[in-house]
Formats: sequence, C-alpha cells, structure tokens
Amino acid sequence: MKYFVGQKESVTKQITEADVKTFASISGDMNPVHLSSEFAQKTIFRKPIVHGMLCASLISSVLANKLPGNGTIYLGQDLRFLAPVFHGDVLTAVVEIAEILPEKKHLIFETYVVNSKGVKVIKGTARVKPSNFET
Repeated sequence: MKYFVGQKESVTKQITEADVKTFASISGDMNPVHLSSEFAQKTIFRKPIVHGMLCASLISSVLANKLPGNGTIYLGQDLRFLAPVFHGDVLTAVVEIAEILPEKKHLIFETYVVNSKGVKVIKGTARVKPSNFET
C-alpha cells in the first residue's frame, strides 16, 4: 500500500456499560469512578466515566484494521485526555498520517477521539511500522 501525508481513517463505536465492566475486569482497573453511580455522584463528573485507556484503544483498532492495517506493529503512543467520556457515548477515533520516515519504514500519526457532539476527548501521536511499507 502507498502512504501519503494527510491520509486518514476512522472507526466509530458506542461505549456501553458492559464495555466498561469488561474493560475493568480485563485491566484490573476497578476504580469506582468508572463503575459506581453512587461514588461518581460525589465527583466532579456526577456520573460514571469511561476508562481513558478504553477510549484510546479505539485508536489501536483503526491502526490495526484500517490504516495501515493488518500486521501493523504499534511502536508508541502519546496521549492527552481532554474531556470525560460517559457510558453510552458514541466515539470516533481518527488517525491521520503526519509524517513518513522512509529510512525506518515508520509512519507518524496524529491521533484523536471525538464524541458525538464533536468534542475532542483525546489527542496524541502514534508511531507504527506497517507490514507493507510503500511511499
């Protein structure tokens, strides 16, 4: 596949309470701010929030399945969490090629996740090694 700066892909998913419970079980992150309405009511969020890393994992989904796709090796990710995500929110993760490093056969992506209101909830950069590097 040929790659170019500005090339972009995305994935959209609604994050359910079941997703949050499954992620908590897998990750071991049982913070009650994610799982307990009673606890979350006492926080600045007033209701349970989704794990930031669950939301960020949608970026991995785009990189693995769409751009660059199958066989991609994820080398690094820088993230900033900008706004809370709540159970039931619909998120879209977007990756866009920002830089191509032909000498290493790596791609640098600008990455972000937005909710259905268009609010950017995560932003960052990722570095990957695609399995089929061409420019």
